[in-house]
Amino acid sequence: MKRLAATIPALVLILAGCSTADTSDEQSVEGAEGEFLAAHGLDGMEVPEMIDHLDRLGGQERPTSYMASIRSEELLFSDGEQDLALDMPDDLFYLSVAPYVNQTHDCYYHSLTTCQGELTGQDIQVRILDQASGEELVNDEVTTFDNGFAGFWLPRDVEGTIEITYDGLTGTSDFSTADDGATCLTDLRLA
Repeated sequence: MKRLAATIPALVLILAGCSTADTSDEQSVEGAEGEFLAAHGLDGMEVPEMIDHLDRLGGQERPTSYMASIRSEELLFSDGEQDLALDMPDDLFYLSVAPYVNQTHDCYYHSLTTCQGELTGQDIQVRILDQASGEELVNDEVTTFDNGFAGFWLPRDVEGTIEITYDGLTGTSDFSTADDGATCLTDLRLA
C-alpha cells in the first residue's frame, strides 16, 4: 500500500519515522503520489530503482528540494509541503554501508539525500554472512558510491556479519535485517 501523508514538518517525519495517512480515496492518493514523484524526477521508477538512483548521488548531484530516508518497511520522502511513504519490497531489506578509516557519523536510518561517508569511489571487498546458517550472502568487490556508501539488498530476518577489506585494512560489523534493523551502517572501521 502506498500512502501520502498530510503536511508534516520534515524533521518530525525523519526522526519519528511515521506519518498519518488517509487512503480512503485511493485515486487521489495515486494522483498526488504521481505528482510528487514527477516533481522530483522519480516518476516511472519502482522503489528499488529510486533507492539505487539516489544512493549513487553525491556532492552537487544530490537533491536539496526534498529529503529521502530508508526504513525497513518504507521509503520516506518530504519536500516541506508533502510527505510520501512508499512500501519497501516484502522479501528484501536495503542496507547501506559506509566503511571508514578516520571519520564517520552516527546513523540508524539511511538518508539518501544527506548521509556522507568517508571513502568515495573506492574499491572494497565485501563479504556478508548469515550468522545462523553460515550462508555467504555477498562476496564481491564493489565500488563505493559518490556518497561513500555501498548498498546491498539482503533477505529479511537475517542476523549477520559484514566484513570489508580496503587497501590492506579490514573491519567487521554485525547487522540485522529484522523489522527494527538499521538501514545505515556507519560503525565499520577499517584498521
